[in-house]
Amino acid sequence: MWRAALGLVLVSTLWGCGHDERFAPNELGSTGPASFEVRGTLEQVYVTHADPGANLQLVDGAGSEVATGTADELGSLVFRSVAPAKGYRVRSGDETSAAVDVFDGSAPPPSDDFYASQKLVSGSGYLTTRDGTKLAIYVTLPGPAEDGPYPTVVNYSGYDPAKPGEPLGDYEALCGSVPVLCDAPSDPSALIAAVMGYATVGVNMRGTGCSGGAYDFFEPLQLTDGYDVIETVAAQDWVLGHRVGMTGLSYPGISQLFVAKTHPPSLAAITPLSVIGNTVTTLVPGGILNDGFAISWIDHVLDKARPYGQGWEQARVDAGDEICEDNQLLHGQRVDVIQKAYDNPYYTDEVAGPLNPTTFVGEIDVPVFLAGAWQDEQTGPFFFTLLDQFAKSPLARFTVYNGVHPDAFGPQTLIEWKYFLDLYVAKRVPRVEGFARVLAPQLFNEIFKVELSFPEERFQEFKSHAAALAAYEKEPRLRVLLEAGSSEPLGAPQTGWHATFPAWPVPTAQPRRFYFQPDGTLAGAAPSVGSAASRFALDPAAGQRGILAKGGNVWDPLPAYAWKPLETGQAVAFTTAVLDEDLVVIGTGSVDLWLRASVNDADLEVNLSEVRPDGQEMYVQSGWLRASHRALDAKATELWPEHTYRETDEKMLVPGSWEPVRVGIAGMSHAFRKGSRIRVSVDTPGDSRADWRFNLKKFTTDAFYDVGHSSAQPSSVVLSVVPGLSVPTPLPPCPSLRGQQCRVSVEHDNQPSP
Repeated sequence: MWRAALGLVLVSTLWGCGHDERFAPNELGSTGPASFEVRGTLEQVYVTHADPGANLQLVDGAGSEVATGTADELGSLVFRSVAPAKGYRVRSGDETSAAVDVFDGSAPPPSDDFYASQKLVSGSGYLTTRDGTKLAIYVTLPGPAEDGPYPTVVNYSGYDPAKPGEPLGDYEALCGSVPVLCDAPSDPSALIAAVMGYATVGVNMRGTGCSGGAYDFFEPLQLTDGYDVIETVAAQDWVLGHRVGMTGLSYPGISQLFVAKTHPPSLAAITPLSVIGNTVTTLVPGGILNDGFAISWIDHVLDKARPYGQGWEQARVDAGDEICEDNQLLHGQRVDVIQKAYDNPYYTDEVAGPLNPTTFVGEIDVPVFLAGAWQDEQTGPFFFTLLDQFAKSPLARFTVYNGVHPDAFGPQTLIEWKYFLDLYVAKRVPRVEGFARVLAPQLFNEIFKVELSFPEERFQEFKSHAAALAAYEKEPRLRVLLEAGSSEPLGAPQTGWHATFPAWPVPTAQPRRFYFQPDGTLAGAAPSVGSAASRFALDPAAGQRGILAKGGNVWDPLPAYAWKPLETGQAVAFTTAVLDEDLVVIGTGSVDLWLRASVNDADLEVNLSEVRPDGQEMYVQSGWLRASHRALDAKATELWPEHTYRETDEKMLVPGSWEPVRVGIAGMSHAFRKGSRIRVSVDTPGDSRADWRFNLKKFTTDAFYDVGHSSAQPSSVVLSVVPGLSVPTPLPPCPSLRGQQCRVSVEHDNQPSP
């Protein structure tokens, strides 16, 4: 999800086995009386080489029909949700296949010999999973295999990590010193790791690129494939210590969470960057379909998962790659994930639960380095739900910051990523040295359009890995980079200052509540008037509006924003008095509304911003909710209104009646300066994000919403304030902070409710 190109690369269970009694491999070419080929796998049966349009019947060991289907134009079909059992066959006309077995997730993995028997070499190749599927890989080594072993990292996604390497731009003259520059992997994190001396293995997920199988979004097969990938790579003679790390930003970052939960014994550590917290909170934030980035991303991935969909497969086939050619046969059987999303609008344990990392990262038992941006325009801000969940990880380190999707590649985060890999994968004193430091300004310029350098080394005093590791493990768990973009060059992904804490949520943070007042202010005391409310109307067009001017690019240092001002009658806004001291917010928030609607539901957006003494208003963070999903989960707190999003908890509004509705403000870190004011606005979702769009609910009549601010209906906002934190820098220019758009501040007049 969510491809972050390093400039188009710097500009740009399935059970099989070896000879192990626990497994009997289902070979794709299993012989039998049928002309077509059949293979059983994890709760699925694959059929290939049938006649296009042929009617196919799946029968069990007793000969009873279990399912039917039609072979696609390539003669393929996947039977899904097949009960684990032995002896399934496929019939077509007078032909019947040999028997195949279907397994479930409880089967043990193959023996170590299965993994060790596979020999991977530099360049393009294939790795065989336990069910016989061949996954396309691309391997880079820092030098000859015999000169190893090398610290090694794996990149695993449905993008194109197995695409053959190419020379990197204008750096060919340096290929003698750094061979990977003439053999650059397509994934940015793999390329960076390779430049820093790591062996890299890029692996295309099942059903993508030249890999076999059919694509589905994080189905169980992809997870057990991931296990097999880790164990096969780690078994290579050129892998240091026979343990590997995982790297990747966005999709290959998210995949690390899913693979790590399968507990591959040879996985040393993971480094997920720019990830989701839950598929639902990115696809359906607040219960409202994100038909901007989320749906367009799914559409993009599905398009690339069709036969020859990524473009590079045809060249491989034309060059004689028969495996890639044969692997295309099942690609037309990819799951329509978009339709699946529309068919499952509510949270269920069966469909949404397995795609919710927040529920399973507590099982991960390897060291974790995670980084994310609060204003991420692709994966979104909800990764914060992971930050207190890594209970079994022996060590977890989190770096959070204001910014956008690729900012984990910024120098202050990337150097810590490298240190982490050195400590837990390479097992050496961490350093960024030599060619990597020399090349860094050019690489950063390719990504961020400004030349930046790595910070100075901070482990140079240590003489041994053990000493450096001991010092590192005493450091705080959470590092918060504040005001990225505020130092020269303005808008670049480097922070003005930072703070560290032992945990998320910040233990010393305190809830600070501000109440909506009839005069449009925010104050510490609830309003005393008996009856008062302000009204805004639904803006049906807002959901499809973003914040960028025509041609604007949110990854630019200073993007061309067109952040729409609030309009009277289409929003309500409440603003504090001028702050008499700095107020630092790190955490989440909750806008606790009393809402009265003219219709039976409401799509709501809340925005937190800073109204500054220089006449500018700076965006901080947002939250969204469809009011019919207002039921709270047992995990809800004062500072975070966790909602269930279950159909059984859905409750429509009663037009004309007051209802309490809590809208969460997602994770954030922001210093509101002395002399500024805090503003909270409530309106229709839209006009707040670069790439997210909102599929708003439609009504047959005009929709109006009243927000109470009286003693009977005291709406308020509560923020997570960290006391005693000194702000060492002056008010940053506006614009400058990454991911935080600015506009001229205009006083807003709320429209009173009739």
